[in-house]
Amino acid sequence: MVLTELVSATDEYLHSTFASRYVRDPVPRFKMPERSMPKEAAYQMINDELMLDGNPRLNLASFVTTWMEPECDKLIMEAVNKNYVDVDEYPVTTELQNRCVSMIAYLFHAPVGENEMAVGVGTVGSSEAIMLAGLAFKRKWQQKRKAEGKPIDNPNIVTGANVQVCWEKFARYFEVELKEVKLREGYYIMDPEKAVEMVDENTICVAAILGSTLTREFEDVKLLNDLLTKKNEETGWGTPIHVDAASGGFIAPFLYPDLEWDFRLPWVKSINVSGHKYGLVYAGVGWIIWRTKEDLPDELVFRINYLGSDQPTFTLNFSKGSSTIIAQYYQFIRLGFEGYQNIISNCMGKARILREGIEKTGRFNIVSKEVGVPLVAFSLKDSSKHTVFEISESLIRFGWIIPAYTMPADAEHIAVLRAVIREDFSRGLAERLVTHIEQVLKEMDNLPSRVAAKLVQAATTAEDVCSENVTRLKKSVRETQEEVTRYWRRLVDRKKAGVC
Repeated sequence: MVLTELVSATDEYLHSTFASRYVRDPVPRFKMPERSMPKEAAYQMINDELMLDGNPRLNLASFVTTWMEPECDKLIMEAVNKNYVDVDEYPVTTELQNRCVSMIAYLFHAPVGENEMAVGVGTVGSSEAIMLAGLAFKRKWQQKRKAEGKPIDNPNIVTGANVQVCWEKFARYFEVELKEVKLREGYYIMDPEKAVEMVDENTICVAAILGSTLTREFEDVKLLNDLLTKKNEETGWGTPIHVDAASGGFIAPFLYPDLEWDFRLPWVKSINVSGHKYGLVYAGVGWIIWRTKEDLPDELVFRINYLGSDQPTFTLNFSKGSSTIIAQYYQFIRLGFEGYQNIISNCMGKARILREGIEKTGRFNIVSKEVGVPLVAFSLKDSSKHTVFEISESLIRFGWIIPAYTMPADAEHIAVLRAVIREDFSRGLAERLVTHIEQVLKEMDNLPSRVAAKLVQAATTAEDVCSENVTRLKKSVRETQEEVTRYWRRLVDRKKAGVC
């Protein structure tokens, strides 16, 4: 006798999700499936895969906000279908954006009168904001050079080697040379004196960072302004400053109000800041503010009318969700100056607790400074047996995402771990992280050295690939790290040249 089981399409909806045929079939990856599936099954399949992602609140690699109040979450969902650029259809959203621009401009001491509109725009993030600022500087420089009858084919930007990769993207995409001030051990931000020395008649701006991604530090914008003032008087070049305040723009005004870094300095012409960092909004919003409307060339602003009314627009992106703009306005009016000050102060306090706990282990040097954004960067005192990369890898099993990285040129031999402190990082989590770091260190002490093994493997591989004899000498930890870095760079260069 043959038993036959008949399952109708309707029955599929009555079965348990995990008993349906959809969880037995492979999840589509590269090709759209031929047939539809129930919404519950699609949700469950995607949700199951997403469980393998890290926990955003334990991701201390990122500055991006990972928690907002439920009321703001509700506003975000209610506005998720609004297109931010359609100002005729959504005039209130446009008004909220303009209010945010004015609030930020006021916070940064822009010279805006009572009845004047501040000059700025909301962006997807600081990367887009920096692209817009760079384009404005390039066009202003070109206009000046043309008026003087000089060539316009070799613009450059001067900045530190510690800049975020978006500056490198701007330079490559828009054909601007990036002249970087190299770092040195113990000094991991741009040296203003060296930066001004590198300025020439083709420099469209000097970019300073308020809150270095690597070590939390604020670069000395006041000194940079003073040095540029003197050089501009001598040369007549009029080289301006852009402040990349992606991380520190929503910190300095609340914690260090007397620090001069913004539009109080005459050569600062534009500032970007990330709303989705310490602006306390989910990912997807940044801001660019110009000192005056003369600092934004009118020829870069497009005017369209096919969405209803005449609209000026200066963005790289066009269509964009309105929800993060609305969320930014919510945070501004909900928290006010007092609320931001309290939250940022709490973040600094938790960073101090974490720093003190790490120092008590006796195994690390604290690389980050006291003044800046709330993060803790630290390096191993002794890397002869194990490295910060092993610590980072080991902490993942507890759920922590703590990045390990080497410093930019000329401090590549320094490798550090970095933990960013956000609003939702509690004192309890800070104490638990220190406990897990201590546990990892204890376990690593009982493991064989990976450093020695990797050095032997690297040398052996190099010998096999290029047939070069590698002399293994006993060196200090720093000398060994430098030698391996140089050796592998030489090996890569030889490969590119077709030697190997």
